[in-house]
Amino acid sequence: MPPLTSDRIQTGIPGFDEVLQGGLIPRRTYLIRGGPGSGKTTLGLHFLINGPRRDSLFVSLGESEQQLRDNAERSGFSMDGVGVLDLSPGQEESGDTYTLLESWDVEGNNIHDRILSHVQEHQPKRILIDSLSQMRYLSADTFLFRKQVMSLLRKLTAMGATVMFTSEQGPGDDDETLPFLSDGVITLEQTESGRQCRVTKLRGSSFAGGAHHFSLGEGGITLYPRLVPSEHGRRVEHTPLGSGVPEFDALTHGGLERGTVTLLSGPTGVGKTTLGAQLMTEAARRNERSVIYSFDEGASTFFARCRQVGLPVEDMIASGNLNFEAVEPLHYTPDEFAARARLEVEERGTTMVMIDSLSGYQQSVRGEDLQQRVHALCRYLVNMGVTVLLVNEIFSITGQQARVTEYGLSYLADNIIMLRYIELNSELRKSIGVLKKRAGGFERTLREFEITPEGLRVGLPFHGLRGILGGIPEVTTNTGDFK
Repeated sequence: MPPLTSDRIQTGIPGFDEVLQGGLIPRRTYLIRGGPGSGKTTLGLHFLINGPRRDSLFVSLGESEQQLRDNAERSGFSMDGVGVLDLSPGQEESGDTYTLLESWDVEGNNIHDRILSHVQEHQPKRILIDSLSQMRYLSADTFLFRKQVMSLLRKLTAMGATVMFTSEQGPGDDDETLPFLSDGVITLEQTESGRQCRVTKLRGSSFAGGAHHFSLGEGGITLYPRLVPSEHGRRVEHTPLGSGVPEFDALTHGGLERGTVTLLSGPTGVGKTTLGAQLMTEAARRNERSVIYSFDEGASTFFARCRQVGLPVEDMIASGNLNFEAVEPLHYTPDEFAARARLEVEERGTTMVMIDSLSGYQQSVRGEDLQQRVHALCRYLVNMGVTVLLVNEIFSITGQQARVTEYGLSYLADNIIMLRYIELNSELRKSIGVLKKRAGGFERTLREFEITPEGLRVGLPFHGLRGILGGIPEVTTNTGDFK
């Protein structure tokens, strides 16, 4: 990511200046497009109040000044010190009245001239015009509208101002000329997956393309830049990490390597989360910080389950080496969740991350490409030297249990650990095995897996059985009975 440059104008919106790769270029014009309620005025207010307020001007063509200030106050903004030029319908100047029934260039009562006159007198450096769509309604035709807007914008920037102007975007809109007249185009929209911001034009500068989710609430806008893994990286040695369970380390020939992605795959209740918690607490014992993002259960049930198997997760959390976050997927967009992960890694030094589970994470994606989102997040974490555990639930208990994942993500995993149920002597047992390990060798046997009050137990390899992956193994005749 390029550093923020001193010759740019900061918008004051968390994350947005990163998308703009430093901010706005001064003395240029920027169009903010979007439907009603998309956040256009709020974005413009951020831009105004982030600079010296005496140098900022709000030109209102829709709301009265009093409405504008009241609405800003209720949204957590103070417009104290910001100048307002109220050209909304019904306002009077020098005895003349501007109404929607008049053409905007009739008898010298000209919006164009009134804006220029005010700017020439007060010399603001930041200007927001909200919204230029109102001017289109007063213009006789598209040609005249384009001519007046071009003249207005050129003269404002010639006087040293940086200008933002808004435009309503909707069906049948006929001001499609505005993007061609501006130096930058910012589009705000509401989609099934949440609010999104797109920068589609920024003359004289590169920018982060694509859709970036943002939230709109008390205090304005927070934008979460879309994660681009290639822009982040650290050097890391892929040293094996012990699990605290010697038999599991034997199965994996020394443990899982640092900076790799491990898929813990199995049906419900087989012990995937408990195994992940074991690996995370062992990292905490090494005084490394790790974080568990749980999309499936809350803290109280997770802690209770860990206590039952002797995992001291609460002590690790109290020491600051482990963090547990219960994530409500419908409250977070993928970009917002990625921003939380970046905060953990880049500011708090987290070296291991567990996502439990992919089924829960899928709910936050809400119609977007799950594979693409998981790929970007995992590649970023690996580039930063973080060890990743992905808990994946397969939907079958018996039968075709060799299936690893329902989401086509096995290519992403450096390691795949399979946990499976088997029926043996009319008893439900569990097995564990390694299907894949890119960074080293592994034992090609299946072992019994148990969760006991004393912790996890990985038994000896199964011998004398075949068909274990099918869930109902058979005893082979040449090795005797298995008990």
